[in-house]
Amino acid sequence: MAAEHATAGVAEHLRESRAGPAVAVEIVEGALLAVVAVLTAWSAYQSALWDSRSAASYSESASLRFSAQAANTQAGQQMLYDATAFNAWLAARDDGNDALASFLERRFRAEYRPAFEAWLATDPFHNPSAPPGPGTMPEYRNASAEHAQALDAEATAALNAGHRSREIADDYVRAMVFLAVVLFLTALSQRFRFPRVRLGIICLAFGVLAFSVYVLATVDTAVSAGAS
Repeated sequence: MAAEHATAGVAEHLRESRAGPAVAVEIVEGALLAVVAVLTAWSAYQSALWDSRSAASYSESASLRFSAQAANTQAGQQMLYDATAFNAWLAARDDGNDALASFLERRFRAEYRPAFEAWLATDPFHNPSAPPGPGTMPEYRNASAEHAQALDAEATAALNAGHRSREIADDYVRAMVFLAVVLFLTALSQRFRFPRVRLGIICLAFGVLAFSVYVLATVDTAVSAGAS
């Protein structure tokens, strides 16, 4: 009886000694699952925000590009008018029709007039080195063309911002893939009864988790869809 009692005591002690590490591993697994769940939810939230921001930037870029094209078309029409009016003025002057020339001069656009006056100041009809026309003068300006150029630059900036937001959203998706690997390793460890094997797999899972945290720490964070 004494021998049997001693054997039972040793067996109970072995079960308790094995249960200790197993419980510790289970606690670590539970904590790991909790952390991964929070980080996955955060990554999904950030990815959605950056996706929304990317779509907004692309939409803004398209709208700006359309406005730039409209302004550029208007600029082309104004430049054509300037050239046509100037050619008509030259023809009237050559014909000696001062009344028509004066009338056409009054019909010049306000933006064109300073260039025309600066061109006249170069004495173009007697100075062989004078510029060929007002359109080549430094004073010549076209607000529509300048506006079109500015809008085009803004459209390009918005497009680049959309690309950047898309890349950040992809970074968060990439982090979620690594977090899914952590979940897989955690679930895999639970298939083994040996604490050392489970602990080894958990250590690998922690390594992948650390890399996931590094990825999340190196990407931009959006508080809202319009945050920068």
